[in-house]
Amino acid sequence: MRFLIDFFPIGLFVAAYKLHDIYTATAVLMVATLVQTGLIYAIDRRLQTLQKVTLVLVIVFGVLTLALHDERFIKWKPTVLYASMAIVLGAALWVWKKNFLQILLGSQLSLPTAVWARLTVIWIGYFLFMAGINAYVAAYYSTEDWVNFKLWGYVFPIVFIVGQGLYIARYLKDGDTPGDGAQKP
Repeated sequence: MRFLIDFFPIGLFVAAYKLHDIYTATAVLMVATLVQTGLIYAIDRRLQTLQKVTLVLVIVFGVLTLALHDERFIKWKPTVLYASMAIVLGAALWVWKKNFLQILLGSQLSLPTAVWARLTVIWIGYFLFMAGINAYVAAYYSTEDWVNFKLWGYVFPIVFIVGQGLYIARYLKDGDTPGDGAQKP
């Protein structure tokens, strides 16, 4: 169910682009992201920071795209989002000595501190990869190709999530409670 909610805006965006144009698709994306955010809030009774940031960026870059009639804004939104997330996670880990990933997920997942640090570095690398690949496609390919990339590019987060799950599985034990240390890294 959650995957469908997450995929909902991009699916509608691609459909609107195929049926109309990038500007119609941008307006559809803005509305769909608002609806998605409302659904998530209705289910969870809260929004995560990433959901809030995504909504703000979709609205801001969408308005710029529509107001200035310039598709580059919506095409660069994912690069800005991914690069921002990498910068925040990196600054938190290496400058402020805080692991935001552990802070956000530590109550749900018990992992050794070293594993949390490696996971954060892996997330930073993933976000930088996604920012770079979106920037490359947005800069060097047609809008049609970029939209197709947005649809088929969903394979990257799926592979990332599966890989991450396989990586952390060996550190999880039945009955672990947060903070008990699980296995050594």
